[in-house]
Amino acid sequence: MLVSTYFINMITHKKYILASSSFSRKTILKNCGFNFVQVRPSCDEEVIKKQIKKKSKPEDVARILSYQKAKSISEKKKYFNYNVIGCDTLIKLGDKIFDKAKNNKEALLKIKKLSGKKHKIISSLTICNQGSKIWECSETTVVEIRKLTTKQIEGYLKKSGKQILQSVGCYQLEALGPQIIKDIKGDFFNVMGLPLFKLLKYVFNEE
Repeated sequence: MLVSTYFINMITHKKYILASSSFSRKTILKNCGFNFVQVRPSCDEEVIKKQIKKKSKPEDVARILSYQKAKSISEKKKYFNYNVIGCDTLIKLGDKIFDKAKNNKEALLKIKKLSGKKHKIISSLTICNQGSKIWECSETTVVEIRKLTTKQIEGYLKKSGKQILQSVGCYQLEALGPQIIKDIKGDFFNVMGLPLFKLLKYVFNEE
């Protein structure tokens, strides 16, 4: 760990909450030295998605969801002393937005569609304090999936286990994801679900 928790706290003098139940996001922040509390957002993502117009740009969908996640925690009085980090990540292939697969059958169909193609990982990060937005950013990373046969995909999913369903792209860089990924252009951490480099620039007052 290059940056200690003590060092980050000493520089920023701030306390953070990660408004997410994501294990990957938790691991990224923990390994980076953040002293934070992880709290599950109290907003209903599916309801919010239905309220967002279908013609909305992917960047707008991610931005709205990341803000609502952070706001749902930061507006609670007991968390007023915290800066709350909300994040949302989605996949865009052509004009289509991909959600998380609900089961292995959906995961198989999703990877088939991504096979041999490039797609975009779009994330939005929002920080709220006492219910108000104080900072936000977006990040886009291009990922290319290898050309895969149905048999190869089935074998990959079997080895990956149910936790693969927690990844919007059905691949995890910290696990078996590199087996099916051919190339990545952009922020490595964004593929894992959190645009870390832009967050650190904010934390260290570099933007």
